[in-house]
Amino acid sequence: MSLNQDEILILEKVINIRNRLTALKQTPEFIKTQDVMNIYHAMVKQVSLLIEVRDEDNMVQPSNRLDKTMSDVFSLLSLFFLRIGKTRECPATYCQIASIQQLLDHMNESSTFTESDLKPFRGRLNELRGIVQSDHESGKHPEAMTMLLERKLNACDAVLTHLQDSLSVLSPELVPIHQRLVALRRQLVALAAKPKPSRTDLKPLQEELRKIDQKRVDGRFLGPGGAPVPSSQVLVTGILEECFEIAQEIEAREKDVSFTLKPIYDRLMEIRGQLESLVMTHRWTLKETDLWNYENALRDIDKMRVDGKFVDSEGNKPQGQYVLLYLLRRCYGLMYRLLSSSEPVSEELMPIANKLSTIKKCLNEVLKYGGPFSPRDLYPYQLALHQIDQMRKDGKFISNEDGSVPEGQGILMAHLNECHELLEMLKEAMSDEEDDDL
Repeated sequence: MSLNQDEILILEKVINIRNRLTALKQTPEFIKTQDVMNIYHAMVKQVSLLIEVRDEDNMVQPSNRLDKTMSDVFSLLSLFFLRIGKTRECPATYCQIASIQQLLDHMNESSTFTESDLKPFRGRLNELRGIVQSDHESGKHPEAMTMLLERKLNACDAVLTHLQDSLSVLSPELVPIHQRLVALRRQLVALAAKPKPSRTDLKPLQEELRKIDQKRVDGRFLGPGGAPVPSSQVLVTGILEECFEIAQEIEAREKDVSFTLKPIYDRLMEIRGQLESLVMTHRWTLKETDLWNYENALRDIDKMRVDGKFVDSEGNKPQGQYVLLYLLRRCYGLMYRLLSSSEPVSEELMPIANKLSTIKKCLNEVLKYGGPFSPRDLYPYQLALHQIDQMRKDGKFISNEDGSVPEGQGILMAHLNECHELLEMLKEAMSDEEDDDL
């Protein structure tokens, strides 16, 4: 879709905003909340202008360069909102909504999911919608922003409803078989993603698939007493056949994937490894804006597919498709997990939050394994908590840079209070032991 003159002017402004965000992302110092908010308001102004020159139908899905650039900017802005601790404000939800939409689209593509897979998405979308509606009703954020997010949420709801409707035709007799086949398919693609899949691991999966296949008569699953099952045969049989195809591909493959797809495989393995590492350590090392590079890399890889398949230079579809698709989805899933678990603490307060988390973990371990304790054993924890208490002024943790009150006061106080309570529990246990000795 081409740009009209009004959209070209907006695009120029949006590109300028993206450049400002990119420069801000590269700054080694703490990000100032006001810097992010200034860029955010400049971006919302461009959205308002776009709404004026566009009809509603063209505001939902990206259709030209302007839409894609705006999506990139809001994704990065969303990560900045997480970075400065504004996790319960609607701009911070943009990246999560985009991740959910990507995952739902992939599920729709594969047609292998169960009701239990979809349930968490419905709950999370409702939570995100609550944040957006709350900001809309309070007027905390401009209507242009909440309107944009509402439309993206509606798009996710539409895909999710479609997926749920596709399961509603599933006959009760076939639900257990369907659920087991979905689980088997996941085990197979996980096995296919390994550098060297083991035939020993593959064999029991194949045997179970054969047992399920033997339940069919003339290609159809039957109900109790041999009664024909009227609906959803195609859905279940399709997954069964796909499982056999994946198993056959694992057997036929001499190496990981076709050499023409090896660069994509290597890149996805690299991204997955880095994201898995961030899942384990992100509370100590992750700046949410660091996810921007991964998001861009995954989007570029996703765009390489033609009709859902990766192709070589001659347009052929080499072996290894399921492996690459599994890795791609695994990366998207890890991205969503990282975004969803982001802690609402500004970057400046993260060292204190990390220290409190460590103290809390140690105290829980001490409490778990029991005494006997002595005052000397508990003294290091008391000292550490006292030092953190001394950092507060008028009950608040204050920025050393400009004297402001950074985001994340509530969760830091919750951590601090919980540590004090754990320490008191240990003192009480120590007192009880002394009474028992008397």
